[in-house]
Amino acid sequence: MTSLRKIALVAGALYLLTFVSIPTLALYGPVREPNYIVGPGPDTAVMVGGVLEMIVALACIGTAVVLYPVVKRQNEAVALGFVGVRVLEAATIVAGVVILMSVVTLRQAGAGADALVTGQALVAMRDWTFMLGQGFLPAVNALLLGFLLYRSRLVPRVLPLLGFIGAPLLVASAAATLFGLWEQASAPSALLTIPIALWGAVPWRLVSGQGLQALTHHNWHGRHQHPARQPRPHPLWAEHLTAEHTAGAHKARPLSAPPDGRDARFCRRPGAALNS
Repeated sequence: MTSLRKIALVAGALYLLTFVSIPTLALYGPVREPNYIVGPGPDTAVMVGGVLEMIVALACIGTAVVLYPVVKRQNEAVALGFVGVRVLEAATIVAGVVILMSVVTLRQAGAGADALVTGQALVAMRDWTFMLGQGFLPAVNALLLGFLLYRSRLVPRVLPLLGFIGAPLLVASAAATLFGLWEQASAPSALLTIPIALWGAVPWRLVSGQGLQALTHHNWHGRHQHPARQPRPHPLWAEHLTAEHTAGAHKARPLSAPPDGRDARFCRRPGAALNS
């Protein structure tokens, strides 16, 4: 298995892992209840949701680290910004998990009714962390990675455009929630996140193997190849070029056996196919 194929498999698996936190919308339902700290019931659902979000946080960092050596060949500064924003997004996810686990700790410690206000404040803090960390930063990620893919021209142009369209819509949804126009889990919010959700399939197209190999081949062997990397004539032929050829006559000569005795079919003299 080639190194490119390994990168494709690892990045693809990590992008799939970023979707495992979808059940947390239901798992975190009990902790949002006003009387959660003094209420009955197990805390297993909240803990499972925290584990899933930790997996997503690590996968966020992993996708950026794995793709960075590839996308930096398009624009290293933008690629580095993509890694930084991705790490910041993961940090906000971890912060949200820590906040919710603090609420669970208060409940298990039997803090009672005196801790109700504290618990509600922690839940509100977690909601704000989620809104900024997973409502705004993914839009920045979409713009950065979309720019890299759009510039590379290795995927259809309509796919990066999904990121360019979905990013402002996601920010608009977060802003509407911020100013109280609708709830975070509402129909308008879900509708505005559809383009950015479809955009999530674009990195999978890149790391599917063919797109990744095309990206590296474009930079290593394509028309933008550095002149120093261009193939040079075999030194043995350079020693046996005639004076007529070096003077600019460039007349085609019959292919003769090379001086070291190798088969002439596998040793082409540079300029032999040129006509005067």
